[in-house]
Amino acid sequence: MKAHIGVDADSGLVHSVIGTAANVDDVTQGHGLLHGQEAVVFADAGYQGADKSPEATGVDWQVAMRPGKRRALAETGWGALLEQAEKLKASVRAKVEHPFRVIKRQFGHVKVRYSGLAKNTVQLFTLFALSNLWMVRKRLLKMIQALVRLRHGQRPG
Repeated sequence: MKAHIGVDADSGLVHSVIGTAANVDDVTQGHGLLHGQEAVVFADAGYQGADKSPEATGVDWQVAMRPGKRRALAETGWGALLEQAEKLKASVRAKVEHPFRVIKRQFGHVKVRYSGLAKNTVQLFTLFALSNLWMVRKRLLKMIQALVRLRHGQRPG
């Protein structure tokens, strides 16, 4: 099984989840992960060609270069510049990896639990929703504390 997720680049929160069989190519799921308000999409090398599909209109796809192509281009004069561009793309794409870390390390999800794609996909939805709560827990606690202070007539602070 594979979990394909869409993550907001600013907050790092998961906004879409698609569960597929392991033999499904990433590129076929790329447009299902978009919520429609994106101007730029950063994706790994598995999404090569997503920008050529009919659904790609209005979205700028920044897809990682395959490692072999990066090594070949490193020998040219543009190699250092292309390497910097790929590192910048990778720093944005790294936000996608954090929710996976949370469900694996905080919640102990290392392998599928149920028989069947539908049940495991529902579990992934739950785990990624919980990972969103985990990532904003400190902000939520501050908001709750401020509301409690307001209710008791104290100044929020």
